[in-house]
Amino acid sequence: MTMPLLTSLLGLFIIIPLIGFGLTMLVPKKNEDAISWIAYSTVGSHMVLAWIFLVLWLFSGYPTLETIELILYNTESYKFFISFYFDKITAVYLFVGSFLCFLVTVYSRWYLHRERGYKRFFNTILFFFIGYNIIIFSGNFETLFIGWEVLGITSFLLIGFYRERYLPVKNALKVFTVFRVADMGLILVIWMSHHLWHENITFSKLMHPELVAQTLEGNTTLGILIGLMLLLAAAVKSGQLPFSSWVPRAMEGPTPSSAIFYGSLSVHLGVFLLLRTFPFWENQIVVVAPVILLGVGTAVVATLISRVQSSIKTQIAYSSVAQIGIIFVEVALGFYDLALIHLAGNAFLRTYQLLVSPSAVTFLLRDQFYNFVPREYIDKHSTSKQIEYAAYMLSVKEFNLDSFMYFFFWDPVKWIGRKLNLVLSGTGGFIIATTLFLVGLACLYYEQSLPVGVQQFLPTLFAFIALIVVLKSFSERMSPQLSWYFVIMNHLWVALAISFYDEVTTREIVIYISGILLSGLVGYACLAQLKSLEPKVDLKEPQGQGHVYEYPTQAFIFLLACLGLMGFPITPSFLGIDLIFTHIHTDQIVFAFILALSFIIVGLSLVRIYSRVYLGPHVKTYHAVPFKNS
Repeated sequence: MTMPLLTSLLGLFIIIPLIGFGLTMLVPKKNEDAISWIAYSTVGSHMVLAWIFLVLWLFSGYPTLETIELILYNTESYKFFISFYFDKITAVYLFVGSFLCFLVTVYSRWYLHRERGYKRFFNTILFFFIGYNIIIFSGNFETLFIGWEVLGITSFLLIGFYRERYLPVKNALKVFTVFRVADMGLILVIWMSHHLWHENITFSKLMHPELVAQTLEGNTTLGILIGLMLLLAAAVKSGQLPFSSWVPRAMEGPTPSSAIFYGSLSVHLGVFLLLRTFPFWENQIVVVAPVILLGVGTAVVATLISRVQSSIKTQIAYSSVAQIGIIFVEVALGFYDLALIHLAGNAFLRTYQLLVSPSAVTFLLRDQFYNFVPREYIDKHSTSKQIEYAAYMLSVKEFNLDSFMYFFFWDPVKWIGRKLNLVLSGTGGFIIATTLFLVGLACLYYEQSLPVGVQQFLPTLFAFIALIVVLKSFSERMSPQLSWYFVIMNHLWVALAISFYDEVTTREIVIYISGILLSGLVGYACLAQLKSLEPKVDLKEPQGQGHVYEYPTQAFIFLLACLGLMGFPITPSFLGIDLIFTHIHTDQIVFAFILALSFIIVGLSLVRIYSRVYLGPHVKTYHAVPFKNS
């Protein structure tokens, strides 16, 4: 009787924070007591249930639990379902997460007292807690990706919590950019897994080494690619090289969010992904070796950086990243019990350090003022000192890790965007994009009249045009409405490209396009209304225009429209994107990569529009405007 009871309780760990989130959305923002007590009750009851559940689970012989909660789409060839899974990995993350989230919630009630975004902070924390629980209880990659996306958007909102300042908004967009790289890795993992297993594979099946070995026997290359994409997603999420620099940038948010996100829970989810999929890649030396090298390299570099930083949050951030690098090595070597103990200890320690960091800074400043002792003379010209100084300068500059994303991503995208301005600017760009799409529709209508070679080439060509269109959207500097239109056109081109496959049904295209058109119309209406109310609305200023202060409801609706267009779970467009990838064959890796990259840049373009129009210092001078570096 115990196992069915425990299995039936798994869904409650998602429902409880979901109810709490819904209730806090209904409470007026000035009622701090009601907001905080709802948050208390939510995370407190979740923690009590978690501990009772864990005791019952241990006394039952710690069985592995699995359940399919909801089937969203079902055909003969494909089934999309929400699945929950519970084992000792989930148990450790549940124990750590429930306790630390309760601790930070209690701390935040007083820390954020009379803060203008008090309600918004607790809304976001509870939304994060929903995503965190979805990830740790996920029974398949699709369910995990839902929670993964929730954490991505909540990271953006919490880092940019002080949205009237320039740096928090800038760093929020920068961190979201890095997270989208991880999203691309997971999208490709889901796509390749469908073709490797010919089903929606569950994590319980991955726990059988014989089944994994048998499946990989004739698909070695595909297995290696899946393993490397898993490593990419895990490395980004846990701040491993060369993506480590996003972790200190994420500390722009309030101290409690830094503690729960980047000190304890969110930053350890890369480790969770490796642990959950370990039986799949443990015998692939091509995957194991990079995990070890990445972990060792990150531990060394992050340790050096942390020892010379002047900001206490940056010191803690890099120290945590260094420890996670060691945990990566432990997982790769098969010491996953040690890795679970290590991650729990690191999470508790970093949360404590971040929560006491304001007091520690005050004490150290006083101590430095009264007890400063100058260094004695040392020989600065010895070889050992020259090496030490070189390492010091590299560490102070954080090994120029920030330049990595600029060199390999931002700069190429901006360069392409500037070139596209020559042909896709203003009204002329609108006319050209629309005309080309009509030509594409004509090609689909007369598909049977086209040569076979042309029919096979058109999907890749149309996917490439979709990528070009969204790159133009990302680089648009004048009209947010035009940038928004190009995002919609990107989705229409993707739908057109996939329509050339015979196995794609009209129903699947309708599911995909319905979500896109609804979100697109809502977002365009918000921008049009704002344009009618404000004399100047453009995308020129990277620090943003701050229209959220005078139009908060409109800004919230526009954010929801952005989430719909980027395929946020569980919108029709999210289901549609997943369905699209199931029809791409393994020999069409270029087509799949173009679509994955396209969806990533769609998210960046939408968040960029939202940031530059609604966030940042207000353009009107009668609003308080903080200094750029405040």
